[in-house]
This record gives sequence, C-alpha cells and structure tokens, in this order.
Amino acid sequence: MTDNTSTRICFILRVKPEMLEEYRERHAAVWPEMLEALAATGWRNYSLFLDDDGLLVGYLETDDFATAQAAMAETAVNARWQAEMSAYFTQLEGRPDESMRVLPLVFNLEQQLAAATFAEERKTEQ
Repeated sequence: MTDNTSTRICFILRVKPEMLEEYRERHAAVWPEMLEALAATGWRNYSLFLDDDGLLVGYLETDDFATAQAAMAETAVNARWQAEMSAYFTQLEGRPDESMRVLPLVFNLEQQLAAATFAEERKTEQ
C-alpha cells in the first residue's frame, strides 16, 4: 500500500542495445551497500523495468525526491555505482542519476477513487 504522503516518481533512461543483457545481469544482484544506501536515503518501492529496445523505466516513492537524490549523491557507493553504470546508457547529460527524465503523473487510481468517494460522501451528507 502506498503512503498518502509519498511522492511517486517515474523516470526514463535509455540503455545501449548491445549492453542490455549485461545491464540485466548487473541488476540481478546489486551491491548490498548500494541497496542499503537507497533505503537509508528515502528511496522506497524502487523498481526498474527494461524493454528489449533499451527503454528503461524507473519507479520509486519518496517523501521528497530532490532530498533523496541529494542524499544519494553524497554517498561514496553511489559515486562508484554511477561511474560503472554510465557506460550502459546513451544520451546522458552527466551521471545516470542526474540524467533521468522524470515523467509527470497524469493518473493515479487510488487518488481518483479517494476523490470520487469523498465527493459521493459529500452528496449523501447534503
């Protein structure tokens, strides 16, 4: 269940087609230190989805994305991870974690259900 105070973040990057399998292998067993750093800096429910054409879609929930990114940027493990991961991506403007293209949220089922329920409850109260 998603916490109502969380911000949902979805981002995209592009993995080089010739490196797809190696990228998948690297993410099958991410360094424990990296996993711990992500959790400690507020990255929750973090998932990556990779299409066969190289489109990488990331999703996470956090209280404050800018704060979570900044906290990760200060960790030594993130610097090592980003240095290694940068070889896998195309069209980077800096490190991978600085080049994510964040997509705007246009629909969320739980938010709309809650709004509809609230509106219906207001009708019955009147």
